[in-house]
Amino acid sequence: MVEDIDANQELSNYFEAISYEDLEKWMFAMQEEMESLHKNKTWDLVKLPKGKKTVRCKWVFIKKEWTPGVEEPRYKARLVAKGYSQILGVDFTDVFSPVVKHSSIRALLCIVAMHDLELEQLDVKTAFLHGELEEDIYMQQPEGFTVSEKEDYVCLLKKFLYGLKQSPRQWYKRFDSFMTSHDFKRSSFDSCVYFKKNCDGYFVYLLLYVDDMLIVAKDKREIRKVKAQLSEEFEIKDLGPAKKILGIEILRDRKASKLYLSQKGYIENVLFRFNMQSAKPVSTHLAAHFRLSSALSPQSDDKIEYMSHVLYSSVVGSLMYAMVCSRPDLSYAISAVSRYMANPGKEHWKAVQWILRYLRGTTDVCLQFGRTRDGFIRYVDADFARDLDRRRSLTGYVFTIRGCAISWKAILQTTVTLSTTEAEYMAITEACKEAIWLKGLFSELNEHLQISIVFCDSQSAIFLTKDQMFHERTKHIDVWYHLVRDIIARGDIVVSKISTPENPADMMTKSLPITKFEHCLNLVGVHC
Repeated sequence: MVEDIDANQELSNYFEAISYEDLEKWMFAMQEEMESLHKNKTWDLVKLPKGKKTVRCKWVFIKKEWTPGVEEPRYKARLVAKGYSQILGVDFTDVFSPVVKHSSIRALLCIVAMHDLELEQLDVKTAFLHGELEEDIYMQQPEGFTVSEKEDYVCLLKKFLYGLKQSPRQWYKRFDSFMTSHDFKRSSFDSCVYFKKNCDGYFVYLLLYVDDMLIVAKDKREIRKVKAQLSEEFEIKDLGPAKKILGIEILRDRKASKLYLSQKGYIENVLFRFNMQSAKPVSTHLAAHFRLSSALSPQSDDKIEYMSHVLYSSVVGSLMYAMVCSRPDLSYAISAVSRYMANPGKEHWKAVQWILRYLRGTTDVCLQFGRTRDGFIRYVDADFARDLDRRRSLTGYVFTIRGCAISWKAILQTTVTLSTTEAEYMAITEACKEAIWLKGLFSELNEHLQISIVFCDSQSAIFLTKDQMFHERTKHIDVWYHLVRDIIARGDIVVSKISTPENPADMMTKSLPITKFEHCLNLVGVHC
């Protein structure tokens, strides 16, 4: 009996693809990929030279989900090299390639909402083929497309393929060269943010995440010009007004000057994948009764064996992506459960299930951008000795612009502190570093922010930032934490007192009662 597959489910190999009911659609997708590869002269068929080894390849198949009113299901086949067989120094050297930061994406979307700018999206077809190959790489012929009478030949690559270790880096170098040659400037705060000032005084912005792009301008004509320039150099797919990028849905209400970021579809897929779609919802991200530590990790072989079958790392990784993109409310909970990835216990797993139950009841939660409260506001908090294993404190901060969260973090401090004051002081330093980065990024994007205010609920920590009045009690603190004093002395940042009930960063460092938790969410623009 012929099987069918669900949306977003991947086939494992070529032989599965040709066995499914959708054979014709998968074959068309593979033919389309091969035509693109041949059009770009990706390889030459040659005899394998003596002493050389081949890199293997495989087909990757994805049936992309159907979004009502947006697009039909897409059958996509990609030929991917098995780069893990490459050898350092032989067929690759440098591999690092930047991608746009999620904070930069949110920053630009905030500007879009504030000024009612045009926002469009496109991607580059077979982007990695545009990189310049610097090594001789031989690859096996693709399954199902071996050339007749040349079965013993191999592909001498002329262009990059997905899967090769250096492909992303070489593609980025090629794209960066193209953008700078067309008068775009690369941001000094994010290497994947480009901007250009036109003769009319308005700016055009472009964000790059591998082969996905967002383009922003005041006028659609300016966007069309950029697209025309890109299409002359690369084969692009124009996706029109931006509706979804990196699994994040972009919803706009231009009459109300509102823009929303939602991951409802992604979260529902996560719940379905881990069989939690019918779980009973809970109201907070992590209940106060969870006191997690390594003492709860399994010690006996039987318990370790039992937990090895639990998809702990997969679930936490999936939750982490939601937190990074659009869900600051998950930060504290993810910070807590991610410390035990190496050896999770049953209690750790119960905490992860609790987070999934929280998501079950909050799939509609989204970030809201728009013309709301004025100002660029930072909230910072710390929880002294929160880590029960090494007694390190937890830093939490959330930054808002126009009342909406742009950047957030919940992370254990690198050193042990001796008091709440010290923990808060170190948290302020971390927040100030992020504040300076954001201020610089917005300045490049032509949004000049006023003097930054960092709100903290510890008066003694604020005193520490201004002078050394407690020198005898703080001289053991690492010198680099005192960076905040120089920043404040220059007037770049002002640290001010805020009452604990009005500090939304409180939710980044501890479990909260439902009323306080919902108030924190409202303060940073997280709405249902």
